[in-house]
Amino acid sequence: MTARVRPAQAWWRHAVAGACWVTSLAVALLWVRGQGPQSLTTSPSAALISLGRLAGLVASDLMLIQVFLMARVPIIERSYGQDDLARRHRLVGFWSFNLMLLHILLITLGYATGDRTDVVHETWNLLTSYGGILLAAAGSAALTLVAVTSIRLARRALRYESWHLLHLYAYIGVGLALPHQIWTGNDFVTSAAARTYWWSLYAVAAGSVLVFRVALPLWRTFRHEIRVTSVIRESPDVVTVKMGGRGLGRLPVQAGQFFIWRFMDGPGWSRGNPYSLSAAPRHDRVQITAKDLGDGSGRLAQLRPGTRVLLEGPYGRLTGEQRIGTKVAMLACGIGISPMRALLEDLSYAPGDAVLVYRARSEPDLVFRAELERLAKRRGITIHYLTGPRITRRNSWLPAAAAQWSDSAALQRLIPGIKHYDVFVCGPDAWMDAACAAALDAGVAPDQLHQERFSW
Repeated sequence: MTARVRPAQAWWRHAVAGACWVTSLAVALLWVRGQGPQSLTTSPSAALISLGRLAGLVASDLMLIQVFLMARVPIIERSYGQDDLARRHRLVGFWSFNLMLLHILLITLGYATGDRTDVVHETWNLLTSYGGILLAAAGSAALTLVAVTSIRLARRALRYESWHLLHLYAYIGVGLALPHQIWTGNDFVTSAAARTYWWSLYAVAAGSVLVFRVALPLWRTFRHEIRVTSVIRESPDVVTVKMGGRGLGRLPVQAGQFFIWRFMDGPGWSRGNPYSLSAAPRHDRVQITAKDLGDGSGRLAQLRPGTRVLLEGPYGRLTGEQRIGTKVAMLACGIGISPMRALLEDLSYAPGDAVLVYRARSEPDLVFRAELERLAKRRGITIHYLTGPRITRRNSWLPAAAAQWSDSAALQRLIPGIKHYDVFVCGPDAWMDAACAAALDAGVAPDQLHQERFSW
């Protein structure tokens, strides 16, 4: 057994969202208090500078919100889920980046207009004459790198490990922007209230990162002393890593969740990778199962027993606490079977009240088949295996052999009365899109459809 986890409360999401909006409103009020609106009518240069200040203030606020959202604060993580947080993080990040560019443009134009000089000369003057501007320029360059590599096309061209390393430059960008705000920012220089407010925001963002991304993972790692106990080859490109440790029952983890894992097996150990638990957590063991999709997952097969493990987490909300009713249906594709296996093992349900639909390319790709069938016999689970190539004429969750069926009709045939089930979905993004659409078309209510995506 593992430590009891307090269920996530619905109002947590509203409280977090409300707090974020309040910070943006407070920034706007500080701009008003700093004579921002009055400057709009003073002169063209003052108006441009004032609007640039507002854009910069809101950009800074959104930047800190972005850092806070991804600081892995447990109450936020469990309220939103990692995939929802990542989407919001990306949206807030792009708004912050665009406002930062607008801030730079308006401030430069404003000073150039006031000094009656061209933009190039004014840019050089700002960089060489104002405290912190050069550091802010370096920070802007770092944030630009992060923004460019966050575009979907660029993400697809990068390995996860490379993208994750580049994404850490956002912290550098935020840190380099701080001296500029302190030394030359009108709000810092002229207002004690504004200074207190901004220092508080920076302290909350930085403190959250240090506590939940650094201190807590290190404490749990050293407390539990997790090490690899065995590595099992499930298929030519899928391996299971079993691990043991001290007092794992005190980990506040549930079946369906994932950790960021770092295996201290040599160079590259510091790059973490997210893997779901593939079995219900126990007081003396945990295990993950992963497909070879890159450098991080590819090296799992080479791990040796005794390898030290650093873990960060647990994360994710694809758990039993999301259930509405008593019946459960699991839709899994490929390596998406990992959290589903853990959930089927751990959740409570009566014999006959659980169904697993497992999609794979071929029979040899059905990971855990023997274990799943033993579990099905013991707990009364109905299993449907769907193998074969994809349907090429439409975006479907079905194999080509079932092309004559519509997506929703096939789901209703496999799971009669599906609208009375809690439906858990995990697999590749495109497959999940089709499976979720089929479930909704089949009458499953949105709050009975549970999914979490691991794409980055």
